Amino acid sequence: MISDRDSKILEVPLVSSVIDTGFPASEKYNNRLYDMAVTDDQKLWMGGQSRELKLFDLQGHLHRTVTITCLGLYISMYRREVVYSDVKAVKKISDDDTVVTMFTTGDWRPYGITGSASGDLLVCLGKEDQSKVVRYSSTGTVLQEIQYDPQSQPLYREAFYIAENVNGDIIVTDLKKKTVIAVDRLGKFRYTYSGKNNALDAASVATDSVGQVFVTDLKGDKIHMLDRDGRFLRYVIPGGGIKRPRAVCLIGDDEMIVGEQNTGLAKRIKLSE
Repeated sequence: MISDRDSKILEVPLVSSVIDTGFPASEKYNNRLYDMAVTDDQKLWMGGQSRELKLFDLQGHLHRTVTITCLGLYISMYRREVVYSDVKAVKKISDDDTVVTMFTTGDWRPYGITGSASGDLLVCLGKEDQSKVVRYSSTGTVLQEIQYDPQSQPLYREAFYIAENVNGDIIVTDLKKKTVIAVDRLGKFRYTYSGKNNALDAASVATDSVGQVFVTDLKGDKIHMLDRDGRFLRYVIPGGGIKRPRAVCLIGDDEMIVGEQNTGLAKRIKLSE
């Protein structure tokens, strides 16, 4: 647990730096920044309201811009390359900035995506009123499908963003249920979390090395911090606040990057000192 560490937990987390990603705003909703992923050398791939992905360092310097054919809604790191969800395909960007289709997803549209510790890809898929999580090999072989609970009821209404925890739990935010749903690595239900008084507009999700879970609350302007069993620990609201947080990534266990959907700003937040 974070409270057992030598570092002191900050009562009011500190925004230590801000990256202006420069994505344009959508005309209808004013959205700019959607998702981000941290590389091994601590740079940040960003996806937003333009058909390109951008690679920044933590100081906010732009290193690469790669043109894609969709908006940068769902991205992740996988085997040291950035992968993303296109309309009905999962694609990656190679070292020479070439876009490569890894596999297609048939009639299903991919949403949130994450690499797993086993070397597979976990992808949220949606089709009409159905939603599921599929584990793929790197070549697109379906290894596992997670869709129903033991009573054959759908687990998800609209699986949105996804993360894998250190204990193997697969944690999904559900856009329509406005909740967090966790299953174990076999797909067995573990817990749901819908905030205090069911007040959570769950967007993205990330985990740290001890299994704590961080969920962005888009309309609540805060981050919900849970333990590995889905129990509420605290809110993360930095000094000066955050507005419509969507994307979230951990940098080590004491810092996170949070992307504000409408400002296009990515804020680096210190949780402890």
